[in-house]
Amino acid sequence: MTIMDQLTLWRDGITSKGNAATCSGEHCGGVANVWRVQLAGRPGLTIHDTRWENGERDLVLYQPSVVPEMPAPLSNLHGRRRAGVQESGLREGELRMMGWVAVPGVRPSVKKTFTTLNFAEVCGLGDLRALTARAGVALGLAFEREDPPLIDLDEPQDTDSVQHALFFPNDDDEAPVLFFLLSRVAPTLRHIGWLPDLVRL
Repeated sequence: MTIMDQLTLWRDGITSKGNAATCSGEHCGGVANVWRVQLAGRPGLTIHDTRWENGERDLVLYQPSVVPEMPAPLSNLHGRRRAGVQESGLREGELRMMGWVAVPGVRPSVKKTFTTLNFAEVCGLGDLRALTARAGVALGLAFEREDPPLIDLDEPQDTDSVQHALFFPNDDDEAPVLFFLLSRVAPTLRHIGWLPDLVRL
């Protein structure tokens, strides 16, 4: 599958994970779905979508034993800025992944709050629209609140900074990987010039 008109994504089997720390800090084993990402003329990247034995799940840019030569901001993203996946608590069979964006740097940080317009400008409006066009997939507020702003990618609001999240069906394995690419990986690829800058809305 081709995303952002340039990245090719495909699933490449599963792998066992040894005893390691989960997002909550607990140590256990797990099994990861392996996803490969390729940009023409660049080293390939690998994403692990891991289901841990304690019930947690997260996605991370996997760090191989030998990292191909690449700019430091991308190399340093390996193994950092994991994205957790959890039950949304709103509807049975629906999962949630937080829309936190990896900010490139020597040790990449994370930005959690955006107006919907700003979030679309960072992640790509067209790509977010394509992602949320999938059955059962929606971008919304990460947490319930009084007088919530409308999260609408047709008319993205630019008044309230909020935490966004992707909601998707339990059986959609691609949606979280695509969202991980848009929010955690693509900003760094643009920062190092491997992807063109997005046009601001």
